[in-house]
Amino acid sequence: MNKVEEFEELRPLLFSIAYRILGSVAEAEDAVQEAWLRFDGSGTRIASAKAFLSATVTRISIDVLRSARVRREEYVGPWLPEPLLGDPYQDPARSAELADSVSMAALLLLERLSPLERSVFVLREVFGFGFDEVAASVGRSEAACRQLLVRVRRHMRAGRPRFEADHRERQELATRFFDALKDGDVGGLRDLLAADVHLVGDGGGKAPQLARAVHGPENVARLLASVFPLMARIDVTFEPHEINGRPGAIFHDREGRVLHTLALDVCDGRIRTIRAVINPDKLARLGPVADAWAVDRELKRVRDRTR
Repeated sequence: MNKVEEFEELRPLLFSIAYRILGSVAEAEDAVQEAWLRFDGSGTRIASAKAFLSATVTRISIDVLRSARVRREEYVGPWLPEPLLGDPYQDPARSAELADSVSMAALLLLERLSPLERSVFVLREVFGFGFDEVAASVGRSEAACRQLLVRVRRHMRAGRPRFEADHRERQELATRFFDALKDGDVGGLRDLLAADVHLVGDGGGKAPQLARAVHGPENVARLLASVFPLMARIDVTFEPHEINGRPGAIFHDREGRVLHTLALDVCDGRIRTIRAVINPDKLARLGPVADAWAVDRELKRVRDRTR
């Protein structure tokens, strides 16, 4: 097997590592490409392509995340991970860890960690790397990595929901949610929402977005039921689709361009969090992106005519 074949075989793993560290599809793809350039340009004999490339992409991702942290501190409004429609890396032996770690809720928990802590957790807990491999990847001793992981595990356990529904239950609940959304059914939506539900949108200052998160089943249900029937009147459509391994949908304007994504977190049989990504920079890899400002202006005209 030549270098190109070795790299292409490992590409799904490398992207999945980088995405979980960075929370950005674009930055993860760039990190993987940079890892390839270093692999291809290496003049020494590499005993293990997997060890070399996973360590390289991890170090690149750590450096990128450190600079990204500064940008995210200046981000306009809430920051959400870039939507991922499908994880390219699959491992039946670790399917539960892989699915859970790519959810927006898990990525936002990881966002509170330092780049080093985040990398150690991803390599060890998600992908099952040995502590010797983790230590080599992050440039720390095995003992230091073990100590870091104890602290990170405690943080992740404290932040996770008490109980998450299984895949079938999540999908059934999502189907009922989107049916009620399409009908503008306030009561139907309210019955599906948790008492502490909140709706948050990420426009990054580049698209219309909520001034702040909306909390409570009554407020969230009324907002959704008032907006989406109006969107249907200007030919905005949606297709159910898993977003970061959780039920959601991709919304399109009348030209079929991507307007935004919606992802649902389900806990104890109710929808606990609704996350909308509207920032066009985070939608570009899903297809041609709609002009959200133009859609918003059209919505306002329709709303004014119905008053």
